Amino acid sequence: MSDESHLTESGPSQRIVETAVALLTLAFGLLVLLGSLQVGIDWGVEGPKPGFFPFYISLFIIVASLYNLMQAMTLGGIKEGLFSSWEQLRRVMSVVVPATAYVALVPLLGIYVSSMLLIGVFMTWLGRYSLVKTLPIAVGVPVLAYIIFERYFQIPLPKGPIEYWLDL
Repeated sequence: MSDESHLTESGPSQRIVETAVALLTLAFGLLVLLGSLQVGIDWGVEGPKPGFFPFYISLFIIVASLYNLMQAMTLGGIKEGLFSSWEQLRRVMSVVVPATAYVALVPLLGIYVSSMLLIGVFMTWLGRYSLVKTLPIAVGVPVLAYIIFERYFQIPLPKGPIEYWLDL
């Protein structure tokens, strides 16, 4: 009996993903270009204005994006294969979404509380560990990081309201 499940898998095609990425990087390049124009791209008395270097970087991004877009649109059957299955994308997103939430929470909750939450989510949700095993690690790693960075190396890391309430 042969395994034909990989033949029936569905998901976005290589062409669609490459086109979407090219369009997103093109939009990013245009955004940087417009921002550069707003702050000035020429030379002032003190030297280059703030938008000088970002302007030229944005031109590289735009040209590369247009090249990638052209390639994605014109390579025919080469780009018609499956990029990945929806199941593979789901697994990738199960890591990307919590990591993105972590980055968004650091300015609000501080790095220590956000790290506790991230470790706890990864251990219980993805690792399927019990709370008995998760809690000591989720609390211990940020506490150890606090001791090492804040106390020994005297490097302050972003703190949130709980750290200020605890006067850390």
